[in-house]
Amino acid sequence: MNEKLYVGGLPYSTTEDQLQDIFAAHGTVVSARVITDKFTGRSRGFGFVEMGSGEEAQRAIDALHDSDLGGRKLTVSEARPQERRGGFGGGGGGGGGGGGRNRW
Repeated sequence: MNEKLYVGGLPYSTTEDQLQDIFAAHGTVVSARVITDKFTGRSRGFGFVEMGSGEEAQRAIDALHDSDLGGRKLTVSEARPQERRGGFGGGGGGGGGGGGRNRW
């Protein structure tokens, strides 16, 4: 089993320290990260926790999945590998400059 876990349903006030403390009761926490909106800096209500071993990760899933935290039901599962996102980088072309009169 993968040591990296997805944690959804977090209260928006949850800090990374609190997330680490919750999971530390079930094993060694290598890292705990609450994902935030890059524009507002506010929590997006989910995060990732990396446990010390696959066995500890499974214990944390068994203990915390569907549990209550601050009135919200947690979703704890094995994290999927990050997918490459397309979008803005690379290639493309583009756009001419505008502005000049009688360009041709």
